[in-house]
Amino acid sequence: MATFPNVFQPAGVETNSDIVFPLKGKWNKEYFRNSNPVILELGCGRGEYTFAMAQKLPQHNFIGMDIKGARIWKGAKKALEMKLSNVAFVRNRIDFIESYFGAGEISSIWLPFPDPFPRKENRRLVSGVFLNRYLKIASPGTTVHLKTDNRDLYLFAKEQVRLRKLTLLDACDDLYNSKEAQSIKEIELLTGIQTYYEKQFLAIGRKIHYLSFVL
Repeated sequence: MATFPNVFQPAGVETNSDIVFPLKGKWNKEYFRNSNPVILELGCGRGEYTFAMAQKLPQHNFIGMDIKGARIWKGAKKALEMKLSNVAFVRNRIDFIESYFGAGEISSIWLPFPDPFPRKENRRLVSGVFLNRYLKIASPGTTVHLKTDNRDLYLFAKEQVRLRKLTLLDACDDLYNSKEAQSIKEIELLTGIQTYYEKQFLAIGRKIHYLSFVL
């Protein structure tokens, strides 16, 4: 994976937040070489959302971030095979997100099936700790999209939106079996792209929850 031109991993993966990453604030200028909006998928795993959205939305740039190298390898390899020039991956902990992206660099954040951390609320990707980090790299009007099978995480995210007085766009308790889902702007992306784990959840009858809000 070290030879993949679409994967970036510092020598000190999972070390500290003092990483000096050369593309920070310069992703469009020096990597994508365009001025298209940058969409970030956090905890991207195999990169299903990253490369699937890149196919459907070629006028956008997509970056997937995850700490698991074996998972990123699959997504990065597929993106190269598909010759997707609007895709990149970063391997490191999401805690260090500010080391990789500059102020106002990100236009949208996707969180498909993040770890719910039932006993560690501050580790949840929709906790106040992470929302503050997102604000430092988000452009005005940046939207966060959460897709999860965990109802507690879904409700926790809704409460964070309320407490921080953020603008709630959509809140759907059952993405595949509710009338309200049909009014969601991104419904085709949400139901047309399914991660490895989502397919497993649906196969055993779990509800999929969706929440979107503006930072």
